Amino acid sequence: MRITLCLTANKPEPWQAGLQAALPGAQIDIWTPGAPLADHAVVWAPPQAFIDEQTQLKALFNIGAGVDALLQLRLPPQLQVVRLDDAGMSVQMAEYVCHAVIRHFREFDGYEADSRQGRWGYRKPRSRADFAVGVMGLGVLGERVAKALTSFEFPVHGWSRTPRTIEGVVCHHGEDRLDTFLSQCRVLVNLLPLTPQTTDILNRRTLGRLKPGGYVINVARGAHLVDDDLIALIDSGHLAGATLDVFRTEPLPPEHPFWRHPAITVTPHTSARTLREESIAQIAGKIARLERGEPVAGLVDPVRGY
Repeated sequence: MRITLCLTANKPEPWQAGLQAALPGAQIDIWTPGAPLADHAVVWAPPQAFIDEQTQLKALFNIGAGVDALLQLRLPPQLQVVRLDDAGMSVQMAEYVCHAVIRHFREFDGYEADSRQGRWGYRKPRSRADFAVGVMGLGVLGERVAKALTSFEFPVHGWSRTPRTIEGVVCHHGEDRLDTFLSQCRVLVNLLPLTPQTTDILNRRTLGRLKPGGYVINVARGAHLVDDDLIALIDSGHLAGATLDVFRTEPLPPEHPFWRHPAITVTPHTSARTLREESIAQIAGKIARLERGEPVAGLVDPVRGY
C-alpha cells in the first residue's frame, strides 16, 4: 500500500514519520510532480495538478475539519473524500466559543478597557435567561459547543439542515425554521459547513433577526459572513459586536476595518487547530478499515458539501 502526502503550507515530514510508525507496512511518500501513483492521500489544500496526476487514489484524507476547498477541485467520481471527525478539535472549539460568549456576557472586554485607563468600577450583572445562545451547525464540533454552553446554564438553541436531538438544547432544523431560530438568540455562533447554500448566510437580513444587542461569533468560514452588513448592524446599534476567527482573505489584510472596529475581536483562525498525533492515529485507523473493506466515519457527501 502506498500513501502520498500533499500538505500545502504544512511541513510534511512529521506527518510522514507519524504515519510510517502507525502503518509500518505502508510506503509513505511526500508528493512531488511525477511521483508514483498512490492508493491513499493525506492532503491540505492540494493543487488540481495533484488530483489530475494521482489517478489511482481510493481516498483523500483532509487534515482539517472543513472540506470546502477540496470540493472546489475537479475530483473523480469514485474518489472518496474523508474528513477528520474530531482529532482534538472539538474541545478546542468549545473552549474558544465559551470564552467568547462569557467574555461578552460578563463584559470582561469592558473591564479590560477600564483597567487600561486605571478605572475601578462594576457593571450590573446580566441575566442568563436574556442571553440565549444559538449554534448554527450541529455536526461534531457544533454539538460539542452546544453541550458545553449548557453547562454554564445559558439557554441554548441549535439549527441544522436535518433534524438533531441534543440533551439540553432546543433544536431547530430546515430553512423554514431558520428565522424562528434566529429570533430566539442574543448570541449567534456559526459552525456551518461552507456550501453554495450557506455562503453569505450571515447577512443584514439574517443577523437582523437576532434579538437587539445581539453578538456574533464566527468560527466556521469567512465566506459565511457579509462583512459590510455586520459592520452596519453594529454601527446602527442592533448588534453589540462580534468575535471573528475566520475571514474571506487570510491573513486578514492590514487595511480591513475589522482590525480597527472597537466592537470586533479578531483572532487568526486559531479556534481549533489540527493536532497532529491525534489526526495521524485517526487517519491511520480509517485507512486500515478501508483496506479491510470496512465502513469509515467522516465520508463527505459531495452533493451536500460536507
